[in-house]
Parts: sequence; C-alpha cells; structure tokens
Amino acid sequence: MAKVNTVLGEISDNELGVTLMHEHLVFAYLGWECDALAPPYDREAAFTACVEALKEAKNYGLKTLVDATATDMGRDIELQKMVSDKLGINIICATGFYTEKFGKAGYFKFRSQSYDITAELCETLVKEITQGIGDTGVKAGVIKVATGHARISSYEEKMLKAAARAQKETGVPIITHTEAGTMGPEQADLLVSEGVDPKRVAIGHMCGNSDLNYHLSVLEKGVNIAFDRLGIGVIFPDRLRIACLIALLGIGYTDRILLSQDCFAYRMGRPYEFSDEVKSLLANWTYVHVFKNIIPALKEAGVSEDKINTLMVGNPRRLFGGE
Repeated sequence: MAKVNTVLGEISDNELGVTLMHEHLVFAYLGWECDALAPPYDREAAFTACVEALKEAKNYGLKTLVDATATDMGRDIELQKMVSDKLGINIICATGFYTEKFGKAGYFKFRSQSYDITAELCETLVKEITQGIGDTGVKAGVIKVATGHARISSYEEKMLKAAARAQKETGVPIITHTEAGTMGPEQADLLVSEGVDPKRVAIGHMCGNSDLNYHLSVLEKGVNIAFDRLGIGVIFPDRLRIACLIALLGIGYTDRILLSQDCFAYRMGRPYEFSDEVKSLLANWTYVHVFKNIIPALKEAGVSEDKINTLMVGNPRRLFGGE
C-alpha cells in the first residue's frame, strides 16, 4: 500500500477513490500581472469560485482531485488547502514546469550558460516532494511537465530528464501536457529511456488526437494515457474523443486510461470574453462533464460499470501505487 502526498497530509493510495487526474483550481499565464488593467488576485474570490464549482462534482462522488498547476502557472497551495478542507476532498498538488513558450523558462535558461540545469531542476522537484513547498508545509504528490507543439525544445528535454530523475528518487508519478495531439510518443520514449517506471507515467491531453495509431504508439511504451481535456470542444470535438476512447477500451486498454477535463474555476488576469460560437463549444467544460456526459455516453455504448470504476478509481490508484 503506497502513501500519497495531499495538501492536508499523507494518505494511502486506496483512499483516493473517484479521482479526476488533471484539473486546476486557478490558472494564470506568465505575465498576467504586467497587465495594468488586470484585477489583483483575490484568494477569497477564488476560494468561493472553486467551492461552488466543485460542489456538484463531490455530489457525483468525487473523492480526489489532482491539481496539475505547475510551479509557473499560478499555483496557490494555501487555496488548495482551503478548498480541500472545506469540501472534504483530497487535493494532490503538483511540482513541475510548463512549456518553454508559456512557462517561466528564462531563469533556468540563463543559468544553463554556467550550470547543469537538469540537476537544478531535479533538485527543485525533489525538494518540493520530500521537504515541502516554501513554508506551506505541503509536499507535492505528482510531477507535472510539458512540451510544446510538434517539438520538444532543448529546455523541455532537460525538464523531462529532471522529472525522470526526480521520479526515480521519490517514487511519485509523472503527468504531462502535450500540445494539440503531438509529442506523446516522444515524451514516453524520453521518460522511459531515462529509467522511469512506465506504470508511474501518464501522458496527458492524448484526446487532442483521434488517430488510434498515435495512441497505440504511446501505449506500447507501457505508460498510461490521459483523456483529460474532455469538454474543451474549441480544441477538439468530444464525439471523436469518445469514439477513440470506446475503441481503446474495446481492444483491451481499460487499465491504462485516465479521464479528466483540465478545468479551472478562477483565471488570473483581465476577464476574457469569448464569442458566442466559442461559448457554445465550451458549454460542457466543467468539473462534472465526465460524470454527467462522458460516463453516460460510455455506458450507452456498452461499457460496463466495472470498466468505468477502473477508469475513475482503479487506474489513478495504480498510477500512484505503482502497480
């Protein structure tokens, strides 16, 4: 029985229950604070928004949420603790880094002129997992890494190698961000080649691509894959995601797939106005879309309750437990 770091302390993997594997409470793009017309971050408003947005998911049986907000994406550990305490759900926070394009690569890229930043990145990850994040008293329970569209930059390669080293040292799983259905096989190859246990890896955002060959090329590495942008119709249609998911379940990959929505309740920065067309494509982008729409669609297609339970309970437990 493995132990898992949550924001309120350590639990066993069999206490995870129904788990959403890739969500956010708050989200920020680097530089939002440079916008003179952006309102300041309001933790109390964020807390209220998160609690209201997650109440319904808890009613559907949500027990654990993995907050995949990397270090450079507006991560707020105190907020995570507040929400977990209020709702009685486990929240697992991430350590890690976003893409070179949208993350905070500048500091480590500058240091790379004189130092081995792979080692420094690894030390940062390990510190947040084993000792804690700042003075919060919270230890990260998952490593989050990311690569950009159609390529892995030199910086991102070092980031993935650092994550691999930290995973081997600490045992916590790795979850990833891929862009627009690209670089999944390459991420898996790099991590596995560095000696990571593939059972402790989940290649993310695989539902941005409906090519079964793409999915199989990742699964053959022995890693898990995540359909974790369900409901974001502006990126890719759910009807294709569901069709691909049903196909993979049908050919025997039930125990290697994780589900989530990559949702957030509060965005830092100036309010973002969507067109009516985009709003319609994001109508289901909520913390409950998996429960309200995806699971019923799978059941209608003949997917059994046992397989649903594997997707939502068994697979997250195995990822954290290393089974």
